[in-house]
Amino acid sequence: MAKEQVAGGADYLDVNIGPARKGGPETMEWLVRIIQQEVDMPLSLDTTNHEAIEAGLKVHRGRAIINSTSAARERMETMFPLAAKYDADIIGLALAGRGMPGSTEERCTLAMDVIAGAAEFGVNPESLYLDPIVLAVNGMQEFAMPILEAIEMFCSLNEPPMKTVVGLSNISNGAPEHMRGILNRTYLVMAMQRGLTAAICDPNEERLMEVVNKASAMGNNIVLEDVLNEDELKTVEVLKGNILYCHSYLET
Repeated sequence: MAKEQVAGGADYLDVNIGPARKGGPETMEWLVRIIQQEVDMPLSLDTTNHEAIEAGLKVHRGRAIINSTSAARERMETMFPLAAKYDADIIGLALAGRGMPGSTEERCTLAMDVIAGAAEFGVNPESLYLDPIVLAVNGMQEFAMPILEAIEMFCSLNEPPMKTVVGLSNISNGAPEHMRGILNRTYLVMAMQRGLTAAICDPNEERLMEVVNKASAMGNNIVLEDVLNEDELKTVEVLKGNILYCHSYLET
């Protein structure tokens, strides 16, 4: 699987072991070693278990990403020192344990808390990726655009601009399997238009990479009509909230 992802064009591999309350450090160390034996690729170490994160960082070759911390004090106190100690990049979620933020402004406030926490623990802002936390369009359609607006605002919180990342497949959670691809790639291009730096996604999805490459070639002047096809442009209208989402929206 790692070899397939690298062949598809991945820049990092996200290694997710879940909460890993039992045997987390051993599992993460084993995964990092065995993956990096086969591919020369840096990894994003993905778990809430900080001991497992450190076990992976100890054996990791190159610069890793810690996925993730948040604006919650206890998470910052455990994850930021690891990023500083091992010179790792780190993802900071716009989340503080009080439930999902409801507005663009609330996400920005949480992002500023994350940036302040990074500075407190000696982590350079350029090592930080801010994640606004993408929510599913199925049932939470009203959040799609505020999250894109948050990405744009995150970029303006520092100079040079802050890096941003999303868990892309969240946007299509709960959608039928055949609909997930079009929702994912359309939202990704819309996010790139707002300045998105990175996304956790599958580089082996051919159409997704096609639109990403087209959009990337446009730099800061992405024109959706020049990147997306007719069905994807209709999906833009759904994500903007101009068309009510339903599983059969392309057929109506």
